Amino acid sequence: MTTTNALLINQANAPITKGTIERRAVRAKDVRIAISYSGICHSDVHQARSEWGNDIFPMVPGHEIIGEVIEVGAEVTKFKIGQTVGVGVFVDSCRECDACKSNLESYCEKGPVGSYNGYAYNGDVEYGGYSKEIVTDEHFVLHIADGVNLAECAPLLCAGITVYSPLKHWKAGPGKKVAILGMGGLGHLAVKFAVALGAEVTVLGHSLSKKEDALSFGAVDYRSTSDQQTFVDLKNKFDFILNTTSADIPVDDLLSMIKLDGALVFVGLPVDKQSFNVFSVTGNRRSISGSQVGGQIEVQEMLDFAAQHKIGASIEMLDATDPATIDAAWNRVVAADVRYRFVIDASTI
Repeated sequence: MTTTNALLINQANAPITKGTIERRAVRAKDVRIAISYSGICHSDVHQARSEWGNDIFPMVPGHEIIGEVIEVGAEVTKFKIGQTVGVGVFVDSCRECDACKSNLESYCEKGPVGSYNGYAYNGDVEYGGYSKEIVTDEHFVLHIADGVNLAECAPLLCAGITVYSPLKHWKAGPGKKVAILGMGGLGHLAVKFAVALGAEVTVLGHSLSKKEDALSFGAVDYRSTSDQQTFVDLKNKFDFILNTTSADIPVDDLLSMIKLDGALVFVGLPVDKQSFNVFSVTGNRRSISGSQVGGQIEVQEMLDFAAQHKIGASIEMLDATDPATIDAAWNRVVAADVRYRFVIDASTI
């Protein structure tokens, strides 16, 4: 076992404190990583504030992890000491079900093991990236290309793959017209990836406050969903709308903007149930679907694509010397007051 510093939440809605946790001894297939940067995801807030249930306290959030390999197990073949690597949303899966055999570990039928707020298959509690070190099976460690901005790369381990996976699945690319609903932590990366994939990208926002940013990321248009004329002007325009928001949305209005055989895909997670009129999908053979992070091969593909196209998150760096800084950042995440992701400098934990 190794003792390491971490940021702890001891009970739901409690302030973040500094403390220590135990990491397991390095097993034959394990990689031990000194964490450099840990991204903040809105799901960290949801879970630490017990908004989704099934919370395990004390909790160490964080599943957007960049660091350096400092120890490897005897049977590790993919990594060596000194390499820069990443760890994302999951740290284990059964490796035996149809999903795992199809390299879709995030859809593991047994249930993938989360990087934090979850139990390993042996019953141990998993602690996440708001810490100085982590020990993970090499299968769930990712290579990070040389020369990338590591802090900007951290949010790709969750936010990046969350949008890249559906963009690839629904074939965003040349000749396709894609709309990104919402331009926050997920949405701004969705714009960057969709543009790099070759799609014509429109951003749909509640207001026009982020229009300049969207156009600078490569979008060709930015329209307000608060203006009903938007739905008239863009009727039957898009092959695919990716909803990155966690707010209630006008599902029928959005479906009216989708072409024959197009899809409205959810990656944002609204708290309330969303409803629609069945005629909104039957008339144009439209689909409503959802997606989550990809499997390990796709996460690596996304990281390599991002490096090739110089895609990183737009970030604000956080010093965790005073843990209250992280509490304040969480409040800003909830208020959508960040452009566009927070990243913790793990050297300050």
